[in-house]
Amino acid sequence: SDPGAVRQALGLCVRGVTVIGMEVGGSIGALTATSFTSLSLTPPLVLFCLGKGTKAGQTIGQLREFSVNILSQEQRALSNYFAGSWKGSEPPPFTFTRAEGEGGPRLDGCVATLGCTVNAVHEGGDHWIVVGQVVTLHRSDLPRAPLVFFSGRYATLSGGATSAEEPGLLISWTEPEQ
Repeated sequence: SDPGAVRQALGLCVRGVTVIGMEVGGSIGALTATSFTSLSLTPPLVLFCLGKGTKAGQTIGQLREFSVNILSQEQRALSNYFAGSWKGSEPPPFTFTRAEGEGGPRLDGCVATLGCTVNAVHEGGDHWIVVGQVVTLHRSDLPRAPLVFFSGRYATLSGGATSAEEPGLLISWTEPEQ
């Protein structure tokens, strides 16, 4: 199959936007990921996919824990920032909270954060499939809508109805910032 056509088709699935936080060799790193999903409730397992050619992907053997920071609609700038413009040698302009035994560094102000220990790493084509066991959970006290991605763009979920009898959600989207 044509990789471009596959990418387009997969983009039709609405995905939440997360920032994966990790600490390797004493340095905190983070990246935007939409390839995050739950795997199991007992035990609580989640996974995300990480490109083998990325800086983080090349240090996967050193990764022991990570955090999954679920972004709110108000955090689009964070998504863009961690999608590629952060240089690991620069101090982060955002606050991370780090506590021993709580999983990776937690990005403050998110809808929720899952602290995880690495359970397994599997090969998956040009990506690593990183499975983590959830060891901590932090949720925002403020009700916030999550940031989502659909058809190559950021999307907004809003209440609506598909018919008079069926409540539902409407999706609208905007172009990603370059």
